[in-house]
Amino acid sequence: MAESFIFSIAESLITKLASHAFQEASRVVGLYDHLRDLKKTLSLVKAVLLDAEQKQEHNHELQEWLRQLKSVFYDAQDVLDEFECQTLRKQLLKAHGTIKDEVSHFFSSSNPLGFRSKMAQQIKDLSKRLDKVAADRHKFGLRIIDVDTRVVHRRDTSRMTHSRVSDSDVIGREHDKEKLIELLMQQNPNDDDKNLSVIPIVGIGGLGKTTLAKFVFNDERVDECFKLKMWVCVSDDFDIYQLFIKIINSANVADAPLPQQNLDMVDLEQLQNQLRNILAGQKFLLVLDDVWNDDRLKWVELRNLIKVGGAAGSRILVTTRIDSIASMMGTVTSHKLQSLSPENSLSLFVKWAFKEGEEEKHPHLVNIGKEIVKKCRGVPLAVRTLGSSLFSKFEANEWEYVRDNEIWNLPQNKGDILPALKLSYDFLPSYLKQCFALFSLYPKDYSFNSDEVARLWGALGLLASPRKDATPENIVKQYLDELLSRSFLQDFIDFGTICLFKIPYLVHDLALFVAKDECLLVNSHTQNIPDNILHLSFAEYNFLGNSFTSKSVAVRTIIFPNGAEGGSVESLLNTCVSKFKLLRVLDLKDSTCKTLPRSIGKLKHLRYFSIENNRNIERLPNSICKLQNLQLLNVWGCKKLEALPKGLGKLISLRLLWITTKQPVLPYSEITNLISLAHLYIGSSYNMESIFGRVKLPALKTLNVAYCDSLKSLTLDVTNFPELETLIVVACVNLDLDLWKEHHEERNGKLKLKLLGFRDLPQLVALPQWLQETANSLQSLRISGCDNLEILPEWLSTMTNLKVLLISDCPKLISLPDNIDHLAALEWLRIVGCPELCRKCQPHVGEFWSKISHIKEVFIEEP
Repeated sequence: MAESFIFSIAESLITKLASHAFQEASRVVGLYDHLRDLKKTLSLVKAVLLDAEQKQEHNHELQEWLRQLKSVFYDAQDVLDEFECQTLRKQLLKAHGTIKDEVSHFFSSSNPLGFRSKMAQQIKDLSKRLDKVAADRHKFGLRIIDVDTRVVHRRDTSRMTHSRVSDSDVIGREHDKEKLIELLMQQNPNDDDKNLSVIPIVGIGGLGKTTLAKFVFNDERVDECFKLKMWVCVSDDFDIYQLFIKIINSANVADAPLPQQNLDMVDLEQLQNQLRNILAGQKFLLVLDDVWNDDRLKWVELRNLIKVGGAAGSRILVTTRIDSIASMMGTVTSHKLQSLSPENSLSLFVKWAFKEGEEEKHPHLVNIGKEIVKKCRGVPLAVRTLGSSLFSKFEANEWEYVRDNEIWNLPQNKGDILPALKLSYDFLPSYLKQCFALFSLYPKDYSFNSDEVARLWGALGLLASPRKDATPENIVKQYLDELLSRSFLQDFIDFGTICLFKIPYLVHDLALFVAKDECLLVNSHTQNIPDNILHLSFAEYNFLGNSFTSKSVAVRTIIFPNGAEGGSVESLLNTCVSKFKLLRVLDLKDSTCKTLPRSIGKLKHLRYFSIENNRNIERLPNSICKLQNLQLLNVWGCKKLEALPKGLGKLISLRLLWITTKQPVLPYSEITNLISLAHLYIGSSYNMESIFGRVKLPALKTLNVAYCDSLKSLTLDVTNFPELETLIVVACVNLDLDLWKEHHEERNGKLKLKLLGFRDLPQLVALPQWLQETANSLQSLRISGCDNLEILPEWLSTMTNLKVLLISDCPKLISLPDNIDHLAALEWLRIVGCPELCRKCQPHVGEFWSKISHIKEVFIEEP
């Protein structure tokens, strides 16, 4: 089904070929005519691709044609990529090259004459292949559809952005909720610390078992009954070690969270002792969500290990799709979740398909909706996703297309993707389909953040925009809003500059299904890697095994979502350099390799390289600076790294840079050449005394400086940093924040900060005066762990655009500004770890409550 996003691949190729920069470069090297002909053929094929996508479901010959076409398209991407890389090298040579460099370049394999000849042959071969495949398009009677009209009409997502399930979001489950709360709270004669009551919720996929469990989990009565609540997603892998660590982490014990990778360092007995200490004497509720394990011995082992600690009346709530598992685990009769009634199904559908009250204007659409809802058979996820897909669509033929689609008539086998989900996916615009498919590279219940997604999508070239001023971050935000509007995301929290979210389990199954030809998440069940796979993800480093016996050389992505801790990955690196020469993304975070091969400089297509938190590496090869396509370099947390590589300034495409180094100063002459650098993170650089001299970074939007103990001053001005929007300073204990004021008189204009964060700064007694400059731009202010902060200034109330104010662990802070109620834009206020201030801000009774009661989301920790 990867052919479902072939239209967007064609579109990206044509856009690249049509760009002014590309056309100019192709004229210079004499390839303009070749590339113009390629673009012409691509345009002819693209015109029929949307129709082909829709018709391929039952036509195997058409599927094969699309497969061949996609293969040519991917090869075209690689050839154009190589052309771009050569152009970048030429620009670099022109701007910074020496005579020695020019001589070396002339005798290299990429000298202009040799390169032109090689590229001309590759483009000619591509054109021949494309012409041959394109000629077959007439066999299929395909219509010309030039524009993808499957736009996403975005609803107001503000009500959808909290991880808790609100009563208004759940329809038809009130009775189920009350029954389960009754089971959780009732006293059983057998209740003691030796017996543990297990209550299963069972039902087919998409019925809302997880939603119901959350509904129960977040109820105030349950909060009062169980002082300790834990939630663990189990899914496919019922590994006792992993589950124990998830349970311990879910208990939110500040002094004991363990990274899930440290299993080699902690034995089961240590884990059990740790959990026993957490549960000791506590009446707890543990939710085990999405259980698939039918091995009774494994379950009994886990249950026996859990029940050693808690108090009488503790409960386990289990969700599963399988009756036999519910029977095996349950100590009471399973709660069987039934389909929604037709009335509740229609209410849910209308809620997602229309704005409030809008359905009254479109009774004919509601009638078609009733017939669509019947086909969903009372499955809430099916009802909701289809309703979302039809949101703000008022043409009857679009609704009829869903109602009359052939997919409803296909035989449904156990475990098949819900027809409604597949239909909702088919309704996505082509550019979103490709992005959505990459979610399959992450485990179920993975906690995503928008920055991580932006880095992957951007490195793979999936963030094209018709607007020239659109940043990758803005495009990602738009794409995520669109997927959220379609109910493909859940637990969505928008913090302004970053979003957190998860993927519903069945939607994750859908991602696995549509991406199976190109993406693979390697786990303990994986036997081998098919040759056609482009994107590889390893659930754990020890699943590497013999994975690379694959003949494929086309791999573009290798990531370790949970980190590669314990993996030396040297052999993987050597394989990448020798075999996977088309690699775009290589993320080896938490790996322990001591060196990188010098030949890494040959990975000229690489856009994204990370060895974050590698504690062994001391040097990076200078050859890494040959990677002119590199957009992201991450050496954050590499605490043994002596210095950054020489020639860093040659990385002219670099947008994101994470640094940890033993150097006392940054190499200014190199950094100042990074004219595309938009995000700079400097951390755990304990010797760093100075970050910027007179460096100018015209594109820098984010600066994060953390744990730089020797740093005394940080000079920022609007002339050298005109685009700076986000500034985070963490644990730089010798940094004088007021020193910036000395430079204010020299400056014209004001910083345009939108987000400012101060954390673990004992020297901060009051907010610095220069912060007043940001009165018209600042949207988010976060202050944490500033033990000596005593006062918030009255001028804080002039921050007219401030939306988020987060204050935590500032024990000496005892008051808010008198005019804080003037902050009309403030939507989110959170105060924790400030005992006296929290007491004064308690809802309805605190003396400051009247000043903050207008704010939409207020969380004040109880004293």
